[in-house]
Amino acid sequence: MREWTRIRENPCIRGSKRQSLLKTNKPVKKLILRFGKVLLIGFTVLAGSIAFLYPQIFFCHLISFSDFSSKGTIYFSPEIKKAHFPIVEMLIAKSEARVDSFYFGKKSDPVFIICSNARQYEKYCSSTEGAGCSIGTPWGSNYVILNAQGLNVDVISHEMSHIELLEKLGWWKTTFKIPQWFNEGTALMLDRRFVNNSDPGDRYFEYMDEWLYYTRGGQEILELEDISTIKGFFNGGQRQVMLAYMTSGMEVSYWLARAGGNGFRDFMSEMNQGSSFSEAYIKAEQEGSHSLKTKLPRNPLRLENSKKISE
Repeated sequence: MREWTRIRENPCIRGSKRQSLLKTNKPVKKLILRFGKVLLIGFTVLAGSIAFLYPQIFFCHLISFSDFSSKGTIYFSPEIKKAHFPIVEMLIAKSEARVDSFYFGKKSDPVFIICSNARQYEKYCSSTEGAGCSIGTPWGSNYVILNAQGLNVDVISHEMSHIELLEKLGWWKTTFKIPQWFNEGTALMLDRRFVNNSDPGDRYFEYMDEWLYYTRGGQEILELEDISTIKGFFNGGQRQVMLAYMTSGMEVSYWLARAGGNGFRDFMSEMNQGSSFSEAYIKAEQEGSHSLKTKLPRNPLRLENSKKISE
């Protein structure tokens, strides 16, 4: 009260204080406005860059503004009749059950985009090949794009596996720390288009048969290091890509058979605790191999003249 009374009695002091406050506030306001402009420009540039470099992500984000019909997190092409919606939902539900079983509980909840023609598929997937693809983003928006003409549980499960691994380990770790052969090999464990056996040991034998066919009896081998990146994995023609798939399927099924029933869960736990891929991968196999009842034939990818497993 004394201070207030004194200020009222002396207008000069009151005026000088107001001027001082105004002088102090102006630089702060300018700084805030400048910072806000920088953020706005940065966001605009980032959004524009994403739209230019990765238009499929941009289109996927805007799917709710398209002419696609939505039912929950599933978006259907306008050419797909509503009578077919329950069939697609059933296929997705079966795929979710596979993911839930293999990953010891499903965590992901991607948006599904069901296309009816090649033009739509290319728009949202940025590719004309395959029956499905998956898109994961650092900010947590995940999408599974499917071509209705080749829609089945195997395709959906394969793409959902990629998204689930991303959810379990995080976008950064899955993108930069996990080799592509492991990502694809894991997805093949839920995809029965090439090998139908669900037992890891028997599945290894069947993948070895496929591998021997595509390598012409082991004469044209792809090392794991050669297919550790997306570019390396999908480089070459159709036969080369199929060999990459069969190589990853054989290695991962062999590893799962040796790691045992809890090996995959232990591997993910080790990765989430900060271990490198190689450390977690080798540790899970070593701990599981102690209780291995059936001896498996040696993995040809691990012969002495082959390169070691690499990140």
